[in-house]
Amino acid sequence: MILLGLNIDHCATVRQARYREAGSTCGGPIEPDPVTLALLAEQAGADGITVHLREDRRHIQERDVWRLRESISTRLNLEMACTPAMIEFALKLKPESVCVVPENRAEVSTEGGLDVVGNSDRVRECVEAMKAAGIITSLFIDPDPMQIETSSELGAPWIELHTGSYANAFHGAGRKAEYKRLCLGASLGHQCGLTVNAGHGINYVNISEVRTIPHLHELNIGHSIISRALFTGIGEAVREMHQRMNPAGPRAASSGSGSA
Repeated sequence: MILLGLNIDHCATVRQARYREAGSTCGGPIEPDPVTLALLAEQAGADGITVHLREDRRHIQERDVWRLRESISTRLNLEMACTPAMIEFALKLKPESVCVVPENRAEVSTEGGLDVVGNSDRVRECVEAMKAAGIITSLFIDPDPMQIETSSELGAPWIELHTGSYANAFHGAGRKAEYKRLCLGASLGHQCGLTVNAGHGINYVNISEVRTIPHLHELNIGHSIISRALFTGIGEAVREMHQRMNPAGPRAASSGSGSA
């Protein structure tokens, strides 16, 4: 089966819209609580919880991350910039995995993949530090052969292919080309011995094609599931996405007919 990592950042976005200056992240009138959302999502079948602790703390806060570390029963995946401060934080937190992403204060959410080639020394230091601590490192990259091969050379065990360009082109003329890039990138990553994940812009419509990208291990999805949850509740939103990711069901997938 393809695993579902739920990104809960935008639950915190809603909270911060009103309670940014509250001096606390939960309790009393402060809502919604991203940790409660994560626990409900786990009950509905989410295979892991992803959060991005950004430099400007625009949504997820440090206390959220520590509460998640203490509360969830699946896996915590910390998205982080490749900076000394975030490396230090991750080594203290000890999540199951980290996903190293580019970070730009002007963007609403992460746009584009990490330039592993141009930042190879910094990325290598991060990968080695995480490996020594027993933390799996994933690199969030575009499906570019050079970025994929360099990720392998730097010792990263996982990559997460940036699907944003594909999602943006889904209803346009560039869809087939972007889908092909992702398929070729996933195949190359697999050949390089990398575990292949994907994320960004995946929704309840394009998932029918995204799930056919070869060698997928996990998809990290946030905005679309949180948006659907406004109408259906988080449990139904997670269950529906999981079903669309793996329509054949776990028995068929485990027998070799799935995409994982």
